[in-house]
Amino acid sequence: MSAPITAAILYDLVQCPTRVARDLVDDPAGRDEISPFVKMLWERGALYEREVIERGEFPFLDLSQAEAGDKERLTLEAMRRGEPLIYGGRICADDLVGMPDLLRRRGAGYIPIDIKSGRGDEGGGDDDSDGKPKLHYAVQLALYVDVLERLGLSAGRDGVILDVRGEEVPYDFTEARGARKADTLWDAYQAHLAPARAIAAGTVSPIGALASACKLCHWYSTCSKALRDADDLTLIPFLGRTVRDAMAPTIPTVADLAACDPDGFIVKGKTPFKGVGADRLKTFHARARLLTEPGARAYLTQPLRLPVSNVEFFFDIEVDPLRDFTYLHGIVERRGGDSNAERFFGYFTDDESPAAERAAFAQSVAHLTSVPEATIWYYSKYERTIYRKLQARYPDVCSAGDIDILFDPARAVDLYFDVVMKATEWPTNDHSIKTLARHLGFRWRDTDPSGAASIEWFDRWVRERNPAIKARILDYNEDDCRATRVLLDGIRGLAE
Repeated sequence: MSAPITAAILYDLVQCPTRVARDLVDDPAGRDEISPFVKMLWERGALYEREVIERGEFPFLDLSQAEAGDKERLTLEAMRRGEPLIYGGRICADDLVGMPDLLRRRGAGYIPIDIKSGRGDEGGGDDDSDGKPKLHYAVQLALYVDVLERLGLSAGRDGVILDVRGEEVPYDFTEARGARKADTLWDAYQAHLAPARAIAAGTVSPIGALASACKLCHWYSTCSKALRDADDLTLIPFLGRTVRDAMAPTIPTVADLAACDPDGFIVKGKTPFKGVGADRLKTFHARARLLTEPGARAYLTQPLRLPVSNVEFFFDIEVDPLRDFTYLHGIVERRGGDSNAERFFGYFTDDESPAAERAAFAQSVAHLTSVPEATIWYYSKYERTIYRKLQARYPDVCSAGDIDILFDPARAVDLYFDVVMKATEWPTNDHSIKTLARHLGFRWRDTDPSGAASIEWFDRWVRERNPAIKARILDYNEDDCRATRVLLDGIRGLAE
């Protein structure tokens, strides 16, 4: 008998179908311990939901404490008598089970509302993602709408995310998802519902795939071992699940790809693998060789000229995306190329107030602009994105033009996009700063160094004010900055 399809299953399916399958059928003893960061997300989500409800800004029928066996019946009865707002209900139809945070009456039917402790859309970047719905939220809301439709109690194909900003973010499942995309969010929901049912029925057993999100999953150890034992193609950087599935019937392993002649698969500039062009296939082949050849070394793929200056700033920030709050700006300053005499400056917010965030931002901007001829090194465009947001939030600190000058490519270099991605190859499974710096021999002082862990530490610092936690955050950020310096020096030493 198939397991029921829940909103949680669809949420996880967006991230990884293998996780859904393992959760349903694997021995729980094979799970890793839940990370403190994930626990923090759960706790923060529950706390924010409680805060919203306890504010009492709107009257509602509270079914959250009803017995599990009675909740579905009580929810149906409440909707049929027209309760304006229902909290903590349960709705079911066929194999679908939904527990929306709120059900709001509109006309003769209801729309679902979920309370989220994060932002309700994909906003916050400097690309075109602002305002787009989050797919993992969308499939949850869509399941509730589907159940309501089957019950004859839907007010339409739309729902709402009540997010951490207190904003109601609408999700319209009938609108096209983009100017060049004809499919709707409802189509996306249906596309995830079908494999969820197949996995629940046991007719499909999805193969794992290595991705950046894996490290926070409780199946990480089990899955990563299985992938390494299978020499899975997703061990190759940026070769994801979809490409793996297209290539695997012909080239099943990393070793097979390394041993093949990629030109043999290229006809008139095209390959038989969907989504893989000739150049991309050759890149994957080169990376496969790096992973399989003993003693393989990183190398440059093209000539590289990096700026040289007497003063260098290695720059990294720490941000809590759920609070939308930047709590640390770290700068390692090196002068005259002497790494033994470099100094760390950490501009930390002792609380989570706007005044503290503004002060740390102002201190960091002052430091980064104190030596106009200095080169600024950072890893990925995240710092630039966040500084544009901070400037808009605190325009008295600096102007938008000042941020453009600060991140002018003539003096500020994104080592990830402008150097690592464009001009290097590495014998590693990914190109994260942690992986590449470790490959070059650098070691973090912390036993669990990650941006996610830092966010959880800051969450505890805000609540506990333990000096050891603050020191841990500062040490971690300092090591990130020094790792950027180690990576730069390592790249300078690569052969073409």
